[in-house]
Order: sequence, then structure tokens, then C-alpha cells
Amino acid sequence: MNGIFAVEKPYGVSSNKFLQQINNIFTNSSIFGADLAELRKRKLAGYGKNSARGLKKASKAKVKMGHGGTLDPLASGVLVIGVGQGTKRLQEYLGGSTKLYETEALLGAATTTGDSEGEVICKTEVNHITKDMCFQTAKKFVGELIQTPPLFSALKMNGKPLYEYAREGKPLPMEIKPRTVHVYSLEVEESDLLSTDHDYKLKESIIDEDGTPLESKLSENPLLQNDKLHFSKEFIESASQEGLRTDVDPPNLIKDISVQISKAPLLHFVAQVSSGTYIRSLVSDFGKALSSSAYMVKLIRRKQGEWDLSSNCFTLADFQENEQVWGPVLKKVFEHGDEINVLEEMQRSKEKFVQNEHQEQSEETSEEVSKENLETRSKETTNKTDETFTA
Repeated sequence: MNGIFAVEKPYGVSSNKFLQQINNIFTNSSIFGADLAELRKRKLAGYGKNSARGLKKASKAKVKMGHGGTLDPLASGVLVIGVGQGTKRLQEYLGGSTKLYETEALLGAATTTGDSEGEVICKTEVNHITKDMCFQTAKKFVGELIQTPPLFSALKMNGKPLYEYAREGKPLPMEIKPRTVHVYSLEVEESDLLSTDHDYKLKESIIDEDGTPLESKLSENPLLQNDKLHFSKEFIESASQEGLRTDVDPPNLIKDISVQISKAPLLHFVAQVSSGTYIRSLVSDFGKALSSSAYMVKLIRRKQGEWDLSSNCFTLADFQENEQVWGPVLKKVFEHGDEINVLEEMQRSKEKFVQNEHQEQSEETSEEVSKENLETRSKETTNKTDETFTA
């Protein structure tokens, strides 16, 4: 079995660990039994049938799998997976697919990573922010956008991760190369915009080992302060024609770290973007554009290409069903791709499986009843025979 499918990666696990979970399920199922038998045969052929090393390699054979774009542990949503020959098609998703993200963020603080995992760099005033400001700000990012990858990312420079330079406070050997991305749409959710009625708590400032506020040290780190704000090419052009501002006022910093804000206003939006777009960078820039700050607290990848969380995407729970339920559905997806509505097909497959089980149980019951009837008749015949002999 070879092909592409999509599954919902849950919150709190890395893409690679989640991929291994799926791989273990597939490898231990009979669905991929023939493929694995052929793979083990090829491995043995390369070493010889009686080779101990060959036997060991063959016994560890697993279903060949890969994914079409990493989701951070804090993110959930569509993860495209290639199986067997399908792994060759993953480049389509790694480099050229459109993605739809839903994100929530807190206004009033910036962190080293741009999300809730990082440490607080600074806290800023938010009382001046209005809903209309948020709607107008969203328009400034739609179009072709220059984006600098986050300093705290997996990208490397001279073989060293960028975040190590930041933690050590050392200058980068060269400037981080900006990338051009495309934001096709950015829709702010009005229903909970600027609401403080949520479960997120604003991160607190930390006191370092030497008794100095870590926030003060981080705010003085030049690597964390040289992140330039960019608006889209389309907005810059229209602003130039209409005489609108393309710069923003600096934020009003809250320098007293003893001031703890438990509830911060929420920013919630849905963005359709090109591959390579960092949503946490978009969130951070959105906060700056409001003359404040922001960091991401939730991220869901709703779509990637034609794979949609609401229709043609499996869940981990699906693969924890009996393989006779998910196996036929996965085969259909491999054959027909994203045209298959996985939610509907899984429901039909479950119903069919239950019906078959009931039918098998009914047949077993009938067989048992027939057997009991035969045994009863046999006993009756034996008793009659005994009575005849006695007489």
C-alpha cells in the first residue's frame, strides 16, 4: 500500500513522535503485512538467508513513512503523511502548498520564542487598542510579505542553531536572510476579540539566578530587538498612493515587573498563507503594528493543500479502532486522495464492521443451538435404544 493521507496531530506531541505512533500501528497491523514481508525479503536477500545481521535488519523493518511539513508540539491540526512510494510526493507539500491556520494570541507581552514556551522579553500597554485598530491592522499583512524567521527556530547558521546565539547573547555571524511569503487572507474573529474571558494566563516575569529580572536582560539583548516590522508589498503601495502611514508608534513599556497582569486581551484570527510562513512571527508583528506586543498561545492547522481537518482527515482515535475499520478507508484514500470524505467513510466502515460482528455472533449462536439440538436428539435416540434392549 502506497499513497498520501492526512491525520490530525494532537496538541503536546512533536510531529516526529506522532509519526512514530502511526508507524507503529501500521507496522503491527496485517494491512501492511504483504508490504513488510516483501521488504524483509529484500533485506534478507542483501545479506543472505542465514546472515544474523540480515535477520536482525529484516526483523526491524517498518513501514516507510514521512510527513509533509512539521507542526510544533504546541500546534495541532493537519499533518500530511506519505507511505511507501507516497513519500516521494511529499515535496509538493513541503515547498508549495497553501495552508490555513487558526491562531489565538495574548496582547501585552512578547516572548523569546513568539509563543507561550518562551520567556517574557517585555510587557506593554494595551488600553489604547480597539477592535477597529485590529481589523485595520489585519489588512496591512495581506499580500506579499517579507518575513524574518524567528531567532528561536530550528534554522542554523554555520552549523549552529539560531536560538543558541540568542541564549548566549552573541552576535550572529551574518544577518538572518529574510524570506518572501504570501498571506492570502487574514480574518480577525470578532466574537472574542480583545476579550479577557478566556483560560489563558499571561506569562509572568522570571527572576534570574543572580536576582536580576530575566526580562531586563532579555530586553537588552540586541538579537531580540533587531526584528524589523514588515507590512505587505500591496499595503505599502496603496498607503503610498493614499498618503497613509507605514510606520507605527513605539509601544509603551511596562517597566515595573512587579505589576502582574493575570488576564490579557485576546487576539484570534484565521490566516491562509503560503508554505514557509511563520504564524508566531505574524502574531508578533501584529502586536507591534498595534504599538504593543503579542505572543501565540494556540495554533491549529485547519487545511494544507486540499486536506481539510473537517472532512478528509483521519484522527489517532481512528487508527486505534479495529484495523478492519480503518484499513478499507485508508485504501480508498490512497486510491482517490483528498476526494474521500474520511469522516463519512469511517462512520460507514464502523457500522459495517458492527453489522458483520453481529452476523458472525448470530451464526455462531445458530451453530451452537444446532449442535445442542443434535446432541439432544442423539441422547434421546440412545435412551430409546437402551429401553428397547431392557424390554
